[in-house]
Parts: sequence; C-alpha cells; structure tokens
Amino acid sequence: MKRTPFITLLAAAALSVGLATAAEKTTEGLPANYPLKKCVVSDEEFGGEMGKPVKVTHNGTDVYLCCKACLKDFKKDPDKYTKMVTDAAKKN
Repeated sequence: MKRTPFITLLAAAALSVGLATAAEKTTEGLPANYPLKKCVVSDEEFGGEMGKPVKVTHNGTDVYLCCKACLKDFKKDPDKYTKMVTDAAKKN
C-alpha cells in the first residue's frame, strides 16, 4: 500500500522531535549555562535522588550543590569549590 512511506515518515518525525527535546532538557533548578553536571562537594550527579540542587553564592559566583547536606562541607572551604566552578566555566 501507499500508506507505508507516510507512516514511516511520520514515525521518523516523531522520533526526531523526542530526541531534540531530550537534548535540550536541563536539570530542574540548574541554569542551562551552568558548567558542571555534578556536585563539587560529593561528585553526585544533579537531579538524582537528592532532589533539586541547592544554590550557594560565594564571592559573586553561584555554586550548585546536590543537596543541603553538602552545604556543611562547602562552608569549610568555599574558595576551593568556587574555583572548581570558575575553572569549569573557563573551559566551556
């Protein structure tokens, strides 16, 4: 039948839209331009079971942590963790 090429084309279009949407998706609570995909304190990926990332600002730099529990370690050496973010931003 003549419907097969149309159905194939329709399926390919639906698949490409789904892939494009997945590529543009960012973790909730994390800016699209944030240079890291993991927490600087725990090395855990954002958006996992820890929930929404926690934003901390130190010396004008926003640092995102995977959870509130990482805040305690961040406060012990904020310059170290802030530098990790600024260095990653320079690479991008």
